[in-house]
Amino acid sequence: MEPAAPPSELVSAEGRNRKAVLCQRCGSRVLQPGTALFSRRQLCLPPMRKKPALADGGSPEGDLLQDHWLVEDMFTFENVGFTKDVGNIKFLVCADCEIGPIGWHCLDDKNSFYVALERVSHE
Repeated sequence: MEPAAPPSELVSAEGRNRKAVLCQRCGSRVLQPGTALFSRRQLCLPPMRKKPALADGGSPEGDLLQDHWLVEDMFTFENVGFTKDVGNIKFLVCADCEIGPIGWHCLDDKNSFYVALERVSHE
């Protein structure tokens, strides 16, 4: 079975985000339009909650997500925070309301920041 096509209302012909990426909870802008590439990669993210609970390591269960925005430079973000290291991973959270994780960053790859489409809204 062929993987589903990326959602055309969100992804441009060049594979970039057509719309701004916002926090689902507070509406804070995370990314400007055209600043991230659509990427399909399976990543397991813990359930959404406030930042202090994420840094504790929490439980290993979570959501297996596959559609993401890939950002190659952390300074591209308008508004994002990072948890303390959890192994070699930092989770991305909204810098305003600290809800997350909305994404994932592996410390082994300095140029890959993933934001899960299911964890953000678009405008």
